[in-house]
Amino acid sequence: MSHLRAPDGTVLCEHDDEHEEPLGEPPLTPAVAAHGPVDDHGHSHDHDHSHGLVDRSILRSRAGVRAVGLSLLILGLTAAAQVAIFAVSNSDLIHNAGDALTAVPLGIAFFLRSVRGERFAGLAVVLAIFVSACVALYETVMRFVHPQHLTHLWILAAAGLIGFAGNELAARVRLSAGSRLASAALIADGRHARIDGFVSLGVVASAIVVGLGVQVADPIIGLLIVLTILRITWDAWHEVRNAEIDLEHIEAHEHH
Repeated sequence: MSHLRAPDGTVLCEHDDEHEEPLGEPPLTPAVAAHGPVDDHGHSHDHDHSHGLVDRSILRSRAGVRAVGLSLLILGLTAAAQVAIFAVSNSDLIHNAGDALTAVPLGIAFFLRSVRGERFAGLAVVLAIFVSACVALYETVMRFVHPQHLTHLWILAAAGLIGFAGNELAARVRLSAGSRLASAALIADGRHARIDGFVSLGVVASAIVVGLGVQVADPIIGLLIVLTILRITWDAWHEVRNAEIDLEHIEAHEHH
């Protein structure tokens, strides 16, 4: 028991030491109350608040892998539908296989959530598009020099329509996901699939004009396809080279 006395000795109040409340922790500041305790460096330990960006990157990774996987499934089914007429649609199957090869490193980059890997995969896609242009140009020149006599025109047209439908569907899956995830690499890969669709559509157009007796139109159609591929290559190169992944943009896109 302790006493508080006035200067003349009068007891002003009594205080029981046994029930003295220990000095407590200082009151929480508004920042700590809102975000949880902080360490010696002032960093908050509120896991729900600090892990927001990590959660968005994981969701982005899963969405990217799903888009790549779905598009590969579509292209696989397209190639399977062309197997019955493989002998006369060999080029379409090669294009589908090449498109699948460019999607594999992109899918791995999404799975690993690697920004650098995604950029390299995008550059690989651009290179693949350019190679497609070179191959198409070579085939077009050869058709000018040595005109081909196309046979089985209805089978060629059917193979071309199947190739166009499959590649266009795969392209839309990739382009939509690429826009939603702010992925220039996935957008470029979507354009790559669309190019293969254009090539398949060119097969249909060639079958039609040759069937009508306009043989010279076949290499002209090929030349138009080459010019289209080169333009897409140029646009894809600029997009991939200047691309930046913005998770805030992705979150805003998801809210809309």
